[in-house]
Amino acid sequence: MNGRLFFILLSFISICGCTKNKAEIGSSKNPIKFFLVPSVDTKLLEEAGQKIKTYLEDHTPYKYKIAVPTSYIAVVEAFGTNRADVASLNTFGYILANERYGVEARITFIRFGSESYQSQIIARSDSSIKNIKDLNDKKFAYVDPASTSGYLMPAKLFSDNKVLLKQTVFAQKHDNVVTMVYQGRVDAGATYYSPSENGEIQDARRMVKTQFPDVEKKIKIIALTDPIPNDPIVFRKDLSEEIKDKVISALIEMQKTEEGKKIFYDIYSITGMNRSTDKHYDSVRDMLLKLGRKASDYSK
Repeated sequence: MNGRLFFILLSFISICGCTKNKAEIGSSKNPIKFFLVPSVDTKLLEEAGQKIKTYLEDHTPYKYKIAVPTSYIAVVEAFGTNRADVASLNTFGYILANERYGVEARITFIRFGSESYQSQIIARSDSSIKNIKDLNDKKFAYVDPASTSGYLMPAKLFSDNKVLLKQTVFAQKHDNVVTMVYQGRVDAGATYYSPSENGEIQDARRMVKTQFPDVEKKIKIIALTDPIPNDPIVFRKDLSEEIKDKVISALIEMQKTEEGKKIFYDIYSITGMNRSTDKHYDSVRDMLLKLGRKASDYSK
């Protein structure tokens, strides 16, 4: 009996110890885990992440840990294993994270005054392609099957207009698509579109201007897709509303500072932030529905 009582007492102490050792979210032992989706040089993101961490710790009562994973899908899956509390995500990645793990969009990025963006269809200026109907039976370059502007949006445009391509390739990056079109390796391609700012192009063509200074003259835009919402900052669904609200407020205020403007523009071309909700992204779900797919169908 004494041995049994000793075992029960030891188990009770162990349980109490585990409960006691479970640190509160936002403490130094259990910091808020903030993931930055990889979109630019990792070193640039890591440096920016440390500045974001410092600002958030100075302007909220919480501690943070910043992480830069290798892909957007790694950010999505981090929510599934409770390794992420907050993250920046691309639009498609958010739909997938919400579909799988109930992740919530709470901030939408603003770029040059707009909360939405479009995909562009490009072709060489000296080609006979004048509109999307001319793409029938042509060789075409997409970015990636999971790219919103580099595949999903143009695929819907072609479906709506009954365009049948002869051959398609996936170039993996937006600048690769531009290069393939410029060099005549494909007849046309799809990339992200942003309107010009102060007379300078901001769409994907600008990414290769150093290599091809005449790219703006050599490559034309023949069509734009319907707009969809810009990428969001998202939160784990069971994170407290108090934490969410404090983090959201701090991020929005940081972006308004001179340093914050530079940091967020450098890593994500952000010029502003607005509070948002999941409903703001219903148009993306409608687009997928019209293509007869779910977000998870593109991530297998």
